[in-house]
Amino acid sequence: MKQITIESKTLDEAYEKAEKELKATKEQINFEVEEHKHLFTKTYTVTATLVKNFPLIGLEYLKTILEGLGIKAIVEMRKKETTKEIRYVVTSDENPILIGKNGKTLEAIQTLVRCAVNEDKEANEEYKISVDCGGYKENRNKRLEILATKTAKEVVQTKLEAHLEPMNSFERRVVHAKLADWRDVYTESEGEGKDRHIVIKPKNKAK
Repeated sequence: MKQITIESKTLDEAYEKAEKELKATKEQINFEVEEHKHLFTKTYTVTATLVKNFPLIGLEYLKTILEGLGIKAIVEMRKKETTKEIRYVVTSDENPILIGKNGKTLEAIQTLVRCAVNEDKEANEEYKISVDCGGYKENRNKRLEILATKTAKEVVQTKLEAHLEPMNSFERRVVHAKLADWRDVYTESEGEGKDRHIVIKPKNKAK
């Protein structure tokens, strides 16, 4: 964590020096101020600590990836203040390239951004990162919720567990969340690596 101490006659002067030396905006810096009173004047000792903006780190890293691919795009960052969830939405004329077959390229980009945000040990806990492009994931989530509901109804009727297709962790969370409040079924993740999938099980099995 980068930190500097500045002696100054005014706070404004100290803030300007801190922004210049830390190469950051005032909003990205935490200031601790000590006021020293003299006979006719005052001076200040200001300790300035750079506070890393992890969501912004992810945004800039994603833009770097897109530039490296030679793709012009607009990236929007959506973050709920009360959670550790960050959603980056990409708008581009090259959506098929960014999404890839079955969303594999988009998933790889998301993994890179997640690593960039969460690799710093200064973060108190990991952020949940989602990267979407052209509404692909939003539509995918809706299809997963429909699949989860349909399969759960079948499990309730047959009293037999059902194995869904392999999914990544984000997609599995969608299904788990959709069926979390169901009284007659529950969900579990099984398998390892690329084979990890969800099993929807009846709470009361057939006798």
